[in-house]
Amino acid sequence: MPNLYIIAGCNGAGKTTASFTVLPDMLNCREFVNADEIARGLSPFQPEKVAIEAARIMLQRIQELLKKGEDFAIETTLSTRSYAQTVKQAKELGYRITLVYFWLSSPELAIERVKARVAEGGHNIPEEVICRRYRKGLHNLYELFIPLCDFWMMIDNSQTPYTMIAEGIKAEKFTIYAPETWRLLKERH
Repeated sequence: MPNLYIIAGCNGAGKTTASFTVLPDMLNCREFVNADEIARGLSPFQPEKVAIEAARIMLQRIQELLKKGEDFAIETTLSTRSYAQTVKQAKELGYRITLVYFWLSSPELAIERVKARVAEGGHNIPEEVICRRYRKGLHNLYELFIPLCDFWMMIDNSQTPYTMIAEGIKAEKFTIYAPETWRLLKERH
């Protein structure tokens, strides 16, 4: 059974950084389809100028991998419903869907992390976009994506070391490791 891994979380949560370790080393997943990385490949000094082209290439690559039945991973903030159709399509093709959600304790922390990334040469995201994606991503995680996934886990990446919040099978069976954080998240979404 092929696997689709969804690496999710707000901007600045550490999705890409974690992916480069978790995907190849722990999950043996060699295909990481990431629009930001594609944009950097197209235009290393101005990736924001080729974002639309990178997104088109990313969607095309996802379709190729689905048709081949290969394992792959995508990265998303979950702030839109756009990947829901991809997940449904993958399920119809027999994929096992695993979601790893990296949570940060506040939009302000996400903004700080993005500023630190920019200072190191990374890409910027406007503050209002970070705040919007933070809220929408949590909402869509609970309302849309957890029910679609075969397995999911939530990680608090606010501090080092990270802590597990919860993990589960669909929305039916789950284990909560950080009850206070879980309660807070449920209230926020």
